[in-house]
Amino acid sequence: MSASTIPHREIRAHYTEDTVIVYQAYSTEIGASAVRHQRLDASPKFSTTRMTWIKPSWAWMLYRSDYSYKDPGQECILALSVKKAVFIELLTTAIVTPAIMTIKLATGKVESLSRVRVQWDPERTVRLEKLPHRSIQVGVPGAHVENLIEGICLIEDVTERARELKRQLDESPEVDVVDLRARGLVPDEKPLTISEELRRVLKMEEQ
Repeated sequence: MSASTIPHREIRAHYTEDTVIVYQAYSTEIGASAVRHQRLDASPKFSTTRMTWIKPSWAWMLYRSDYSYKDPGQECILALSVKKAVFIELLTTAIVTPAIMTIKLATGKVESLSRVRVQWDPERTVRLEKLPHRSIQVGVPGAHVENLIEGICLIEDVTERARELKRQLDESPEVDVVDLRARGLVPDEKPLTISEELRRVLKMEEQ
């Protein structure tokens, strides 16, 4: 499917019948502990009260982290295999931002602090080039982080995969995604089918 025929908003991910792969970058300490103990909050440095942003797009993770070289403290990229039912459940509680940044209740409380947030940002190629369609980013607040943690089936450090991908792109600028996928550097991401009700929640028909 060419970029011009991909829907403007679509969830694309590497997934199985039961799990969905999402990515996030952490410090080496947090990442190493998570992989060693197969639990995201294994390190005391991991905050269960901060918003945790997860991304099913490998290319967008590469863009956000600049192949893991961008930000000190986010140099370790983890691939989190999350139960599909948990991923879908998180999405059902979401509000789409930045169109809705806060929802103030009559009491003055800000409801969105406890709501999962979704952003639709321009998708990227593995060369970090901007594409016309959008990629989903999911912000999991402290109120839902435990659900995410308990829903993770496998944690893998994929930092070296990202760095090897960059090295091969630098050395062979003409290499295509098919070859990179065959070398195990780019996952096979497909559209994730969800209900019409959830599509409305995620505002997937908007441009």
